[in-house]
Amino acid sequence: MADVNERASGVDAATAETDYLIIGAGTAGCVLANRLSFDPSVQVTLVEAGTRDNSWLIRTPAAVGALIRHKQYNWNYSTVPQPHLADRRLPMPRGRVLGGTSSINGMVYIRGHAADFNSWAEECGPEWDFAHVLPYFIRSESNRNLQDRHFHGTDGPMRVTHIEPRNPLVERFVAAAEELGYTRRADFNTGALEGFGPRQATIRDGRRESMASAFLNPISRRANLRVLTDCLVRRVTFSQNRATGVEFERGGSVRRISARRETIVCAGAFDSPALLLRSGVGDGAALSRLGIGTIAHAPEVGRNLRDHLSTVVTMRTQNTDSYGLSARALPRGLWNVLEYLLAHRGPLASNVFEAHGFIRSSPQLAAPDLQIIFMPAYRNPSGFPIPLGHGYGINVALLTPRSRGIVTLTDRDPHTAPLIDPNFLGAPEDIGPLLYGLKVARRILAAKPFQSLQGQEVLPGPGMDGDEALERHIRNTAGTVFHPVGTCRMGGDDRSVVDPQLRVRGIQRLRVVDASVFPTIVRGNTNAAVVMVAEKAADMILGKTPPQAMYDAALPESPSDRGKLVTLPP
Repeated sequence: MADVNERASGVDAATAETDYLIIGAGTAGCVLANRLSFDPSVQVTLVEAGTRDNSWLIRTPAAVGALIRHKQYNWNYSTVPQPHLADRRLPMPRGRVLGGTSSINGMVYIRGHAADFNSWAEECGPEWDFAHVLPYFIRSESNRNLQDRHFHGTDGPMRVTHIEPRNPLVERFVAAAEELGYTRRADFNTGALEGFGPRQATIRDGRRESMASAFLNPISRRANLRVLTDCLVRRVTFSQNRATGVEFERGGSVRRISARRETIVCAGAFDSPALLLRSGVGDGAALSRLGIGTIAHAPEVGRNLRDHLSTVVTMRTQNTDSYGLSARALPRGLWNVLEYLLAHRGPLASNVFEAHGFIRSSPQLAAPDLQIIFMPAYRNPSGFPIPLGHGYGINVALLTPRSRGIVTLTDRDPHTAPLIDPNFLGAPEDIGPLLYGLKVARRILAAKPFQSLQGQEVLPGPGMDGDEALERHIRNTAGTVFHPVGTCRMGGDDRSVVDPQLRVRGIQRLRVVDASVFPTIVRGNTNAAVVMVAEKAADMILGKTPPQAMYDAALPESPSDRGKLVTLPP
């Protein structure tokens, strides 16, 4: 096997030996590469299967739709047929490029609810509660709009901002929710969530702020950081129960890098468990059937998969305020292109999904269980990435799914995609909140602020009334909002894959740092929480004293934070 001793894809080459070896240059990998290489005496190597992130599609926020199925920058995974969703296979896009999925995602910055991290603390220790993780959220953030230092950072590597100017339909959406009794919220990142308002996004001066542009590109000249692209990791190598490095493919040959201190897997909720399984860390009987020797018997590797399932209400309108291509909107569209080329402003500097709300489906719930996501554009049934014509709609995402899935292997070939089974709606309790949210979405879109648009419902569509019809609509059309987590679960019990220090149980010098370690899924988009986990992991790896907790206890959702429940017809 050849040593790695030459330049790779235009970036610095790695030596055959390093101190810290990071597998995957996605969100967590970029953060760790930055923080670990701050010490010039430490050698850090970052290995990525994808290529460089130099495409205009990645840099342009509104081009996000073109990246969902992109052949070069996307692994283009899909689920196995889902028996509770009409046996459909759902696409599962994951980034295959520097920045990982942060280079192809929707750029939404949402941390989650305080209760999410307090539940982590119940399983993993008090250092994971909201009071203790909040300083790590603040550390990474450079927020130019919300400058309350109790909750936001202003000098971190990652730019977080309001989208300005917003589509004019956004105000109609928030006003319609207020008409139904919901509250308006200016900041969704204080530990409380309930209410409606504009989102914040990881966008810097009109360009996507991926975690490569935030954490990796500014330090590309550090002499102690080596970045390898186009390198597919086959397996982690071991000496007995100690991780020694990895074996990977590049340019048709198989090579190895060894790690003097630690190997850190940051390949995401699908590929991290797949890599552990290929390396012999997993259920021993299942590994034996694939011809893989067992290094550590860990039956929970790949289990506990959770994701946010969503259902949709779609409206058509002749009004041209929404984003979309049409003859009447062509002059404005041409101006928008010119505006972006000259100043990086306008609709092309937007991630399209500019506003949302968080609601409870039951008064017994202490925190929201539904996210109401507004789309000021018509979603094409064909999947074409640019809206054709005009419309608007709402995605209703279930935030606290009971259903759990699994990631497994077909064989031990690293070129074979893992088998992904989220088991959507496998838990019967998951359908009720989605039905409630679908009805709320219809009420919002029928409220007075939208009436002048004279929108016509396309989905679920005329005549689709009653729980039976709406449940059929959900099962036939529901998709995911692409937030998979949990497949290398962190916990204090022996059944967890990693301990609260993110060390793989039964293995020395091996950690997992990415969304796969989430014990439970957070309420909302997951990228911000992955950044937090990586920031905290860097301190753990370097033996640094964690920052002082921001509060003695996490902030509760106050009564004033709650909107009333919408009274729905039977």
